[in-house]
Amino acid sequence: MNRIINGKLTSTKGFHHLYPFESKTVMTGGHRLSYVDEGQGPPVVMVHGNPTWSFYFRTLIQDLKKDFRVIAPDHIGCGFSDKPGSRRYGYRLEDRTEDLGTLINTLDIKEKITLIVHDWGGMIGLAWALKNLDRVDKLVITNTAGFLLPKEKRFPLRLGFIKHLTPLGVPGVLGLNLFSRAALYMAPARPLSREVKKGLTAPYNSWKNRIATLKFVQDIPLKESDPSFKLVQWVDDNLHQLKDFSMLFLWGEKDFVFDKAFLKEWQKRFPHVPCHLFSDAGHYLFEDKPMECLTLIRDFL
Repeated sequence: MNRIINGKLTSTKGFHHLYPFESKTVMTGGHRLSYVDEGQGPPVVMVHGNPTWSFYFRTLIQDLKKDFRVIAPDHIGCGFSDKPGSRRYGYRLEDRTEDLGTLINTLDIKEKITLIVHDWGGMIGLAWALKNLDRVDKLVITNTAGFLLPKEKRFPLRLGFIKHLTPLGVPGVLGLNLFSRAALYMAPARPLSREVKKGLTAPYNSWKNRIATLKFVQDIPLKESDPSFKLVQWVDDNLHQLKDFSMLFLWGEKDFVFDKAFLKEWQKRFPHVPCHLFSDAGHYLFEDKPMECLTLIRDFL
């Protein structure tokens, strides 16, 4: 089976059996946003981070679609969505949040939504949720942030090389696909199969198609002058509005970015939310513990 990425035919041979879903599209800001929409029932929207795409949620989609309407978008620049240049798309948190809202509004979802978020998907999903509290049902929070960098957490040096435009940062990410490829080994706690590796990296198959993996890192707000700082600060300041919502924390302990410092911050703000910490899982929690997480999420839903 083949998909179109930036007008270029791309083969899904080698991983189609893992991701047998039809890709649909909606227009947002003049760009095609690809998404999966499977099953019927209460809506569950899954929001991915960097450098993943809806493929990361495949195990959850395959099972939950039996009883729920499962929607999993690919952010612009990711998965099978368009990958415009930075002159045509902002690649900022505000853009991502607007895209998610456009998708949900276009699908005309009337029921309250459960959000399952990961990595950058946490900030994107929560920014939308806090602006649409009356449309939110439940939240599943996995290895992500809804606040500025915790005081005890230092920004990872490896991400700093990319964010601060070091000489090797841009050509390494765009030319050699180092961010996406390195994540295959650094993000999970157990080795991934060849098929899964191919699936995770397939959309990022050229210099132009890797732009989002670079822009996501560059958009991480560390100081007030960073473009997305104000929106992240707003989410941080308003996060308490979620205190009465049903929430679940699922966390891979071996995550070198969203480590226990982030989980500690979540638990400080929401001390009564149930939490499952997986000591033998990393950032790619749903790769390390797909069935265990699926069971917990089903029970929660």
